[in-house]
Amino acid sequence: MNSSPPLNALRIFLVACRHRSFTSAAEELSLTHGAVSRQMRLLEEWLGQPLFEREGLRRAPTPHALAYAQEISRAFSQIQQASLHYGRGLATRLLRVSVPATFAMKWLIPLLPQFRKKYPDARIQIQSVTTQQLSLEGAFDLAIRRDPPSSQAFTGIGLFKEWHTLIATPAVLARHPLQSIDQVLEHTWLYSETRPRHWDAWLQAANLPNQPWNMYRFDHFYVTYSALLDGLGVGIGPLPTLGADLEAGRIVAPFPDIRTPERQYWAITPTATQKTLLHRQFEEWLIEMSGLAEKQIC
Repeated sequence: MNSSPPLNALRIFLVACRHRSFTSAAEELSLTHGAVSRQMRLLEEWLGQPLFEREGLRRAPTPHALAYAQEISRAFSQIQQASLHYGRGLATRLLRVSVPATFAMKWLIPLLPQFRKKYPDARIQIQSVTTQQLSLEGAFDLAIRRDPPSSQAFTGIGLFKEWHTLIATPAVLARHPLQSIDQVLEHTWLYSETRPRHWDAWLQAANLPNQPWNMYRFDHFYVTYSALLDGLGVGIGPLPTLGADLEAGRIVAPFPDIRTPERQYWAITPTATQKTLLHRQFEEWLIEMSGLAEKQIC
């Protein structure tokens, strides 16, 4: 037996299973009934077992054949996706972008309609990653990360600089005003396990002790931020990443000049990747949006 099954027979097999009929498969594929039958015999010989059984006047797939079809249809789908991405035509208008989850939800995704309006034929595939998954692995065309690439296997373009400062909802500050920096110690602090140093860095900048009156801990920042929006306490949040919420009045930065050291976001591309026109358009748009984000916050 050959190491690989006959691919043309597999393609016809999937259509025959979908229609549960050789005749209907032949009509869809513009083949004769005999041609479909010969290809199915070829595949059955390769597998060493029957795939179809007679039901009245037609040949219908066995339960075993239907299970086999379900498995290989996923493989054909992967081949189609890979061919679309690495081929020509529409492939050049697909870009896979790997982005930290909070950055995607709070900054990039709300801006994507602007990019779509400018480039309506573009297809952007967002792949969100958590803090534990920030290594530059996996199948992507462009990744957005804090800090420049540390390996020659990647190239980078600088985007906006991000810092962290104290944030809260207007409702929380209405109940417990912050008239002086020391009153932060009287509030409930919201910690994120994925960003454990941000409170330390901000407290150092504020010259305050790390002595919370009360606190909640959450595993991811976007969960922490959801708790903050629900009024559970005050937190340390990234700007300009949360700039839209700040501008809309959903959050307040009571001490905007007390901030952590800046870190820059970068658009990172594998060195082996040949940049398409869409890739360059997206990079240029990111640079433009980054400049606007910094101007709105400053």
